Amino acid sequence: MNVLWDDVTRKLVDEVRDFVKNEVSADLLRKMDREEIRFAKEFIQAAAARNLLGLRFPTEYGGRGLPWTAEVAAIEEVGVLGTALSCNYVMPSIVGEALVAFGTDAQKKKYLSAIIRAELFSAEALTEPRGGSDFFGATCSAVKDGNEFVIRGHKRFVVGGEGADVFLVYARTDPDTAGRKALSAFLVERSDRLKVEYLYGLMGTRGGGTARILLDDVRVPAENLVGPLHGGFQVFNRMMVPERLTSAAGSLGAGRAALEVAARYSDNRRAFGKKIRKFQGVNFRVAESVARMDAARALTWAAAVKADSGQDPRRLVSEAKKVATQAAWDTVNDAMQMMGGIGYTDVYPVERLLRDGRLAMIWTGTNEIMNLLIQHEYYAELLQHGPAGRDIEADALSTDAGSEKVFE
Repeated sequence: MNVLWDDVTRKLVDEVRDFVKNEVSADLLRKMDREEIRFAKEFIQAAAARNLLGLRFPTEYGGRGLPWTAEVAAIEEVGVLGTALSCNYVMPSIVGEALVAFGTDAQKKKYLSAIIRAELFSAEALTEPRGGSDFFGATCSAVKDGNEFVIRGHKRFVVGGEGADVFLVYARTDPDTAGRKALSAFLVERSDRLKVEYLYGLMGTRGGGTARILLDDVRVPAENLVGPLHGGFQVFNRMMVPERLTSAAGSLGAGRAALEVAARYSDNRRAFGKKIRKFQGVNFRVAESVARMDAARALTWAAAVKADSGQDPRRLVSEAKKVATQAAWDTVNDAMQMMGGIGYTDVYPVERLLRDGRLAMIWTGTNEIMNLLIQHEYYAELLQHGPAGRDIEADALSTDAGSEKVFE
């Protein structure tokens, strides 16, 4: 797919590939997987030292002003390391999106620049114990008290929560209004009232600092409101583009890495007097994996182009997230099958990539939620139903969404 790259993207990919190869040790990955390292701050700082964070954001805040297409290509290179480091790497892009799109000049100067330079570490506090994809049913509350908001509630599955200095928190600011119109977004700094209750023991994606946090009457200055009051759904809808597009791009790297390990192994391993890659049971799996990964990559690239165009990219982004994460999962599975028993051991990284990859089909909206969004948008476009700029996520997830809603 590098036929689609321009010279700037080619140079960037070379930079990121050099960083991944020469500054990220296998020892770091092993320690993270053994949970001896719970949050890899040094990795993020090393990426920042190379000016590799927040690539899409304006140069005045430390970014490079690059398009989504370049960032997607860069994220794929980091994705070969697995989902923990990939997610930590893209967190500045995710939280930074809210700041660039909705933040004040003061917020950008104070937080965005520091996040891109890795002087502050950021995380997004979205999911609550009562529900995952039911974002608009959030119960975490923020009550105005003079020039401050007092925030109370729990958030879970906060990737990077262990090491974060500042959290993008969604809370209910109007308890008497329907969910989508009642939420607001805030920048909340770590304090003794914002506590990491514990880290989750995860099947994979270890060492990324995934935490449950408690907000115990945290006082937040009113100027830390991101976007309009009760406008949290606007921030959320915008944030779903980087969340899901970065998930797709990172998964491409993981699938590619597993396929390359298995293909090289098949060229060295011999059985019945010949290399196992000579057997169709192996080489047809390689062919299928190559084709599905190229298809997923092309779709992800198309979603990035759509995002760069200024048009609403959310249907294509949902497709890319669904297809790329599933393609990576299938490819890693095939890689393990091609390698046989040794692929199931920790001699090779395939088993870790398998454990990592299972989460990619769940987070940032499950692939079933992606199906809801894709069909909803398809029908809306087909029947020209609904005004441009509508609240896609809330519409699709509402009780009257889907096929019934578009035929009203």
